[in-house]
Amino acid sequence: MTPTEFYGAGFPYRPTGELLGKLIVLEGSDGVGRSTQINMLRTWLEAEGYAVSDTGLRRSNLTQPGLDAAKVGHTLGRQTMSLFYATDFSDRLENQIIPALRAGFHVLSDRYFYSIIARDIVRGADPVWARKLYGIALKPDVVFYLRGDIPTLIKRMIHGRGFNYWESGMDLHLADDLYDSFCLYQSRLIEQFDQMAEEYGFVTIDATRPITEVFEDLKRKIKPLLEEETL
Repeated sequence: MTPTEFYGAGFPYRPTGELLGKLIVLEGSDGVGRSTQINMLRTWLEAEGYAVSDTGLRRSNLTQPGLDAAKVGHTLGRQTMSLFYATDFSDRLENQIIPALRAGFHVLSDRYFYSIIARDIVRGADPVWARKLYGIALKPDVVFYLRGDIPTLIKRMIHGRGFNYWESGMDLHLADDLYDSFCLYQSRLIEQFDQMAEEYGFVTIDATRPITEVFEDLKRKIKPLLEEETL
């Protein structure tokens, strides 16, 4: 077990204690297949005998109802959105992620704070401010960046859930329709992820490949992390 590390001060009012599980994060743009891979990884890990917990954005009992309602009504201002998501993240970290890790669960996180930073910066937030906001964040054991290009994302969105207002960045008024706005918005997000991949040491995975190939690649890279427990 490596010492607990945070990106800043962490939670100074509540000691973290020893974390027995691993925090495994999947990042990437909308439509890249993170949720699919999280579900497959959970099934695999549980079949291997590991206790698993999963989490993702907007799963805080404290903020989810209000955040979902605001998004449906398209009433979120940019700073309000940023702080709403920061509250969601901090509540899940303190009350879901850290307790699960302390109990020995491996936590699979569908996005972490990196996606929030990328969205905030694309919407005009100061990059330094956006990063300082997450000084409470626990450093994951590994972050996999599922990187897809725009044609791949478009294909998956068309054959999947389709385009929506927020994933297309329509609040930024980049284009008049969902399709064109999606292309422009997701391109900007990918630029931010590419920069953070180097800054935070993401493990980049080519997500343009078939789902099963991506899954096998993730498994191959996760196994050594799990074997550390027995050393």
